[in-house]
Amino acid sequence: MGSVYRARDLHFPNVIKLVAVKEMINQAPDPVVRETIVNNFEREANILVTLNHPSIPKIFDFFTHEERSYLVLELVNGKDLEAILRSSLEPIREDQVILWAIEVCDVLEYLHTHKPEPIIFRDIKPQNLMVNQQNHIVMVDFGIAKIFKTGQKGTMIGTEGYSPPEQYRGDATFQTDIYALGATLHHVLTRRDPRLEAPFSFGDRPIRQLNPVVSQEFESIISTALNYKPEDRFKDITSMKAALVSLARKTGALSKVASGDLMTREQNIKPLWVFKCEDEIRGSATLDSGTIYVGAYDNNLYAIDAAKGQFQWKYAVDGGVISKPLISNNQVYFGSEDGKLHVIHSKTGKRSWMFTTEGPIRCSAKIAEGHIFFGSDDANLYAVNIASNRKSWAIKTEGPVRSTPFISNDLIYFGTEANEFLCSDFRGQVKWRFWTKRPVTSSPIVSDGIVYFASLDSNFYALDAKSGWVIWRFRMGKGSVASPTTVENFTFIGSADGYLYCVEKSSAKEIWRFKTDHQVSGSPTIYKDALYFGAADGTFYCLDYKSGRQRWKFTTNGPITGTPMAANDIIYIGSADHCLYALIA
Repeated sequence: MGSVYRARDLHFPNVIKLVAVKEMINQAPDPVVRETIVNNFEREANILVTLNHPSIPKIFDFFTHEERSYLVLELVNGKDLEAILRSSLEPIREDQVILWAIEVCDVLEYLHTHKPEPIIFRDIKPQNLMVNQQNHIVMVDFGIAKIFKTGQKGTMIGTEGYSPPEQYRGDATFQTDIYALGATLHHVLTRRDPRLEAPFSFGDRPIRQLNPVVSQEFESIISTALNYKPEDRFKDITSMKAALVSLARKTGALSKVASGDLMTREQNIKPLWVFKCEDEIRGSATLDSGTIYVGAYDNNLYAIDAAKGQFQWKYAVDGGVISKPLISNNQVYFGSEDGKLHVIHSKTGKRSWMFTTEGPIRCSAKIAEGHIFFGSDDANLYAVNIASNRKSWAIKTEGPVRSTPFISNDLIYFGTEANEFLCSDFRGQVKWRFWTKRPVTSSPIVSDGIVYFASLDSNFYALDAKSGWVIWRFRMGKGSVASPTTVENFTFIGSADGYLYCVEKSSAKEIWRFKTDHQVSGSPTIYKDALYFGAADGTFYCLDYKSGRQRWKFTTNGPITGTPMAANDIIYIGSADHCLYALIA
């Protein structure tokens, strides 16, 4: 029928974006059959484009050219379960199969409860379940998936051996997917292909008879899913998932995931490219028009080709560069420990102008209303007019300002090393001041009328953005210099206690925490359904942001203190090992 290709999306000429291109060749002589094939292919595209789940590939495009139709999909690097069975000599461990089964249940639960209309997959089998490089299940090939309508009959369709009896009669319900999952699990655990056996004969091949190490509980769950009558199976996929989760807790499979016994802790992550500076990269990079800009402690700001990692130019200053470059109107703005705000042309690296303070500049800058706002170790927050290059005003604080200001609704929020957190207007008038017990190096964010920031006093704060009143405090094991980030009702913060915390924005209820081997000074970045951050142990982590589950990690040779930059499915992160890395998201 066709092929699947690994391809590069040329809509993004400055970066390497890899995709999967699924091709369907339609050479049916009967015009009715040809139209049916095209309609089925279009149905897969229409179903996929409405779905948003980490175990379902995202669709980017769909088109037809002559007698061939194409889907452009998210590339899944890995092997399907059938290929894993063929290549493995030993039986797959029960703990691993349980975890995969839970993940399949999770995506089926999403499909079966999909709004506005539920979806039945109708073709669960090892070949359609990919295991990606992070050892997680991804469901592929939605070619015969169907919008569920009660009482609706359809064509007998599916894969012989995995399909339940009712599917042969053209009747597909939610229990159809439950049976097919049971058949798939039976195949994986026994290595007996049901396509080569008599239909519906799983009862003649008890799992423990062929694989004695499988527990009775797991065999019982699979047997329930494989009952001949739909009403004798699990009432829904949620019930089957609950039974599997209960078993996973009993066997310790879930704790083994957390400890890394089943998941590969050191994944084989290969950078797209690595650019090496002459000293540590402690700050964050910025991407603009195909160029990455990053400062280093070798007293240089670098411009690097984002697609290939090739050097373009560098601009030398008289101190280390920690601040994140800010790009606006073809100008790069950044501060340095030489006490100066430097403004250079983004294409040539030539200086446009410069503003001098009385102390090192270690925070990043923000632009609004024709002004650039930034702090200095001379204890001032500056507002400099971009047109005149002159100071409009400065707020004198009690200590160095290393917290990057956040601008929201004509107000400016920032912290100081003298235990204060301030809110001012665009005229430099302080509206309110909040005192903490230790310095505030963390850069704030404002979301839904609440300002979030952390302090070295071990508290993560949420204040009313207008009044400065405390809404909640979240106590961490140690202080934090990291900046928070938010998505949906979650907010995330790292701490010197080695944890990355996920906290409910409205109540400060802890959702999950992730343990690293050292303090988390870098701030997290959310990209699609993943959270990325680095730690002082030199490790860069990718987590599922909803569960805190590790997907992969990448080890550098030095502490990571900057914030990741994410764009076009590539993550850029610097390390104290002098290197800037480009990794596939």
